[in-house]
Amino acid sequence: MTTSTQAQKEHLLRLYQHAHWGNEEILKVLREADSISEKLISIFGHLLSAEKVWLERLNQRDSNHLSIWPITRLEDCEVLVQENYAGYQLFLQPLRDIDLNTIIAYRNSKGTEFQTSILDILSHVPLHGSYHRGQISTYLRIEGHEPVNTDFITFARI
Repeated sequence: MTTSTQAQKEHLLRLYQHAHWGNEEILKVLREADSISEKLISIFGHLLSAEKVWLERLNQRDSNHLSIWPITRLEDCEVLVQENYAGYQLFLQPLRDIDLNTIIAYRNSKGTEFQTSILDILSHVPLHGSYHRGQISTYLRIEGHEPVNTDFITFARI
């Protein structure tokens, strides 16, 4: 049972497990498809690259050298799915709920400086991923493939 002082962290860990599961489900469908458009790989690559950028920012490392639209190969997506999940697990494990209020300063891809709490960043990343996984499912249907259900409740029922 989780103590109330760690409830937020445990919830975040669950959200990142869901995000990883969703990424794996998307990856599986893209691998198995006879043909997939560059658009699908581009959106999935963006989702994963954005996860990487935010992880760099959370670790207070410069992320300006990273592009958020760089990926054009499914193999690169496969690598980032695993790297990002491992990286977020390493970041999340030692956190305490009190750490979630820490403010992180960073610059966005246009060079504008922002300051955001760790909790807000850690909330944004899986929500951003859900948005783009939904886009991917829409494009899969348009291209004649079965869309992927990556809803949180589907994950929770497993």
